Amino acid sequence: MMPLSKLPVRRGVKCAALVVTLALLAQPCWPAALPGSDLSPPQTAGVPIPRGQVDKAVAKLDALARALLKRSGIPGMAVAVVKDGKTVYAKGFGIRKVGETRLVDADTVFQIASLSKSISATVVARQVGAGVVKWNTPVVGHLPWFALADDWVSKHVTIGDMFAHRSGLPDHSGDDLEDMGYDRRQVLERLRFAPLQPFRSTYAYTNFGLTAAAEAVAAASGTDWATLAETVLYKPLGMAATSSRFDDFIKQDNRAGGHVLVGGSYVPKYQRRPDAQSPAGGVSSTVRDLAKWMAMVLGQGRYEGREIIAEDALLQAMTAQIVSTPSFAVDARASFYGYGFGVGVSPAGRVTLSHSGAFALGAGTHYLMIPSAGVGIVILTNAWPIGVAETLGAEFADLVQFGAITRDWFPAYQRLLAPTTKPFGTLVGKAAPAGPAPAQTLSAYAGVYANDYYGDVVVEQSDRGLILKMGPSGVSYALDHWDGNEFVFKPSSENAPDGSISAATFAIDGATPARTLTIELLNENGIGVFARR
Repeated sequence: MMPLSKLPVRRGVKCAALVVTLALLAQPCWPAALPGSDLSPPQTAGVPIPRGQVDKAVAKLDALARALLKRSGIPGMAVAVVKDGKTVYAKGFGIRKVGETRLVDADTVFQIASLSKSISATVVARQVGAGVVKWNTPVVGHLPWFALADDWVSKHVTIGDMFAHRSGLPDHSGDDLEDMGYDRRQVLERLRFAPLQPFRSTYAYTNFGLTAAAEAVAAASGTDWATLAETVLYKPLGMAATSSRFDDFIKQDNRAGGHVLVGGSYVPKYQRRPDAQSPAGGVSSTVRDLAKWMAMVLGQGRYEGREIIAEDALLQAMTAQIVSTPSFAVDARASFYGYGFGVGVSPAGRVTLSHSGAFALGAGTHYLMIPSAGVGIVILTNAWPIGVAETLGAEFADLVQFGAITRDWFPAYQRLLAPTTKPFGTLVGKAAPAGPAPAQTLSAYAGVYANDYYGDVVVEQSDRGLILKMGPSGVSYALDHWDGNEFVFKPSSENAPDGSISAATFAIDGATPARTLTIELLNENGIGVFARR
């Protein structure tokens, strides 16, 4: 899931003489200090933070967390706050898993979903600082087998491009392949068949693009990604409960289960296994461990007096590299993305670093840091994303910067995150045709259908009708007749929440076997057409 940060870019220019002045004010190369000022203009916040205001904000977290838990109905959450390099708050609320009584605490291990991207960015930054790679190192320099649809882009796309989501790969490319059972290497090899948007001028959030870059860094380091992360980041920071391996998470006794909403109640129905995209979404951790990581980030690479990451290498990750969401109105702040970090400016005029994480199968996570205040908060929840984590982060940020909560953030974040758990398909909520056109004999549809990106799918005829089988794991769905040569099936996965309905439409001439099969679930980028072998 993408970060939730915004940055104002509105500039009022009344005459040509002001253009140069305003441009200079926006540049980081302004002199380090002006007469009578401790900060350069770009570092000046619009609202000061009075002494003691951060402490007052922390003191209100217990009540805020409990209120959100009650209001939302989610089973549990954990929260930690860092101030000036120290963990000043770390607590758990609610239960780890519905049906059990064990409580969440600061040492409960959660799947942190896309917060993994920021963690992984710091792993890469460490290797950049150590001279192993550079942010502008081409991915193929260490993964010679990797390719995209355009040969020039394949040769030039860098580690930084992938971590900034500006490679040109379509939004969430490869996630559907993961759902079908492809492993990491198989997914990355098939990205060459995905259509490309303009290189370095298009932002599109891609878990597996970032994963490809991480794999290149691991290869350059002579090890696998999970071991690299453990060696250069988790162990040096003392993050003993943190791992980039699912097997380590599932072995933890004090771990949170994922929950989805079923019939108005949260149920531990699924278990997300994100190893294929581990650098982008497969980290598991505790708020106590993540507080150490935030302290290091806010310390510009230093933790407890030790350099963990070279400051210059980390700074590149934490500064804006591309516009992620352009302003929708002249008075709206845009969103920016660094290398694995969301970068923005708050209404108080302070730079923020943030990211959210979401598993439709049962995780909602968020962190927000305000470097100028030396403060950061991380919130981990064990339910699918409905905005609880983001709401608590926004409430805390309000209290830190303004001394009061400025609005009811929960409804706003609920609306923003609703698409994450919305059932997929144009036929969702529609009644089947009352008088559908008849189908052909089922044998006309049975067969093997090929696609470069997705591989083969198989349509089998059985006593119960048609069965669709997809991917190396043979994920199977019953095909129910809808109208004419159109059938439907009901997928359920990370990218197709419960209640989804996908059309499966055959192209057929007369009594001959079907020529092609178009699967709606796989056709968002126009590549979901399969040809009969």
